[in-house]
Amino acid sequence: MKPDIPDKAVAKSPRLMDEVRSAIRVRHYSIRTEQAYVHWIAAFIRFNAMRHPRDLGAREVSAYLSYLATERDVAASTQQQALSALLFLYKQVLSVDLPWLQDLVRPKKPARLPTVLNQDEVARLLDAVPPEQALLARLLYGTGMRLMECLCLRVKDVDFVRREIVIREGKGAKDRVTMLPQSLVEPLQAQLRRARVLFEYDRANGLPGVYLPHALERKYPNAGATWAWFWVFPADGVSVDPRSGIERRHHVHEKSLQRAMKRATEQAGIARPVSVHTLRHSFATHLLNPGYDIRTVQELLGHADVSTTMIYTHVLNRGGRGVVSPLDRV
Repeated sequence: MKPDIPDKAVAKSPRLMDEVRSAIRVRHYSIRTEQAYVHWIAAFIRFNAMRHPRDLGAREVSAYLSYLATERDVAASTQQQALSALLFLYKQVLSVDLPWLQDLVRPKKPARLPTVLNQDEVARLLDAVPPEQALLARLLYGTGMRLMECLCLRVKDVDFVRREIVIREGKGAKDRVTMLPQSLVEPLQAQLRRARVLFEYDRANGLPGVYLPHALERKYPNAGATWAWFWVFPADGVSVDPRSGIERRHHVHEKSLQRAMKRATEQAGIARPVSVHTLRHSFATHLLNPGYDIRTVQELLGHADVSTTMIYTHVLNRGGRGVVSPLDRV
């Protein structure tokens, strides 16, 4: 097993990591992708005794992937993420031709069925979630949103008149529309009133506006300080933006709901592995059960390919706004 080398040792080649971050940001990858890629590239360099990646090739990449699988016992998805980071490094940063790529054995991700709760289990789980995270959990189950899609909601993307939520730049940088459950209209309006208090506090204290994606901050420098762009679920305190270094208010951290869900699962007596994403799987299944067509569910989930939705049915293409959220039937 290779000994771990402190992260600060990687600082011997700061230019390389700067180039990696720059290449990632030019392509508008998320901050989490940036952090993951930087982590795996740094770990690969440490694994190879701080040799520059230009001096390494297929043998070293294969040895590293094998080390992750055999000695670190990581999941296939984690191994695939490490490989993606290294391929990004060679192709996009170092511009190195990879003739050996075709012969590289890629980790095979096992096909697993997602955990799906029945409606009684969902009701018990949601009742067990603490009040501070209850609206988030109900919104995830009631709309099928991914966790970060929900946390990144802006005030302007919630339409109470049309009862719909616009999800901006979901997975694959795609926008889509989902319904706003009738039972969450009043709780969400109350949440916006609480968010407004923090918004007014920030303005009164001269804090910078919230983060804006890509070049919007340069194009509309004052937009981040407007109510329309404010977070629906703002954090209680301010923190430093990891990319710009600006101290501002971000949305609530995802770990708060993840921890609450773990405790709620135990309290609800559910003896199965349940994560925040389980709410999304349950949302899709509970829509298909009463007969909503597969294309509608695909649209609501934002799947690029209908095969991802894993159900066979006829195509009606009715769209999302005519759908009653499964949350309203709990």
